[in-house]
Amino acid sequence: MIKLIITDMDGTFLNSQGDYNRDLFKNVVAKMGQQGVHFAPCTGKQVERVEELLGEESKKFWILGDSATRIKYQGEYIYQSLLNNKLGRDIIQQLEAIAGSHIVIACTPEFAAIKKDTPEHLRDLVRRSYANVKLVESYQEIESDFVKITVYDENKQCPALRPQLSPFDEKAYIVVSEAAWIDIANAGVHKGTTVERLQEILNVTQAETMVFGDGFNDIELMERAHFSFAMRNAFEETKAAANYITRSNDEDGVMHTILQFLSLQSKV
Repeated sequence: MIKLIITDMDGTFLNSQGDYNRDLFKNVVAKMGQQGVHFAPCTGKQVERVEELLGEESKKFWILGDSATRIKYQGEYIYQSLLNNKLGRDIIQQLEAIAGSHIVIACTPEFAAIKKDTPEHLRDLVRRSYANVKLVESYQEIESDFVKITVYDENKQCPALRPQLSPFDEKAYIVVSEAAWIDIANAGVHKGTTVERLQEILNVTQAETMVFGDGFNDIELMERAHFSFAMRNAFEETKAAANYITRSNDEDGVMHTILQFLSLQSKV
């Protein structure tokens, strides 16, 4: 019996245009409601951006946002794990010392900060994932702790950049989610650990959980559910970690799979 459904957003629930089939989703939400199934977006996107995308329905969901460093439900944060301010600024200082085309997105509980000299096309890209964006002269002026730090490289050089962050391996969780992105969170905090926390809150087992993902940062997510699905467009490593493969994100694979399972479940 499925009681909890968790999905990554970009490349998984969302299509290649960063959108989703709203009419189909209404049907999915109705079916989940009828069977008392919890739904949880689990994503690198800012929580507020997920709320923008999913609208009023988002109040019904458990949102595991900001690279699963926070859990929000019914307007309240019930969990968050923050990077110490000094550690976060040290990591950013190291990133800024590395030559390359990458930019830093420094996320606090209040906003996602980018430099004022960030090119406009990259500002637009950041706004696709972050609702609350602040332009700063220097990241060193940020005084609060960090929800996470994200790196974006439009030339997709993040795998080459990652080894230069090795001095922080024991102090933070650092993952190349795909060639253009690196996510940095508090040590030991990733989608797998936060989903485990949610399962404990809801008293739901792995056998009662369904998950969907496509990226390298979804591999730990696959380990938290018996019903683990990688998208057809997922990385091969993510497919290998999943128990099942479903349709691609451009085929509404997440929603069609949910409807198929809930239809079968309703007949049990």
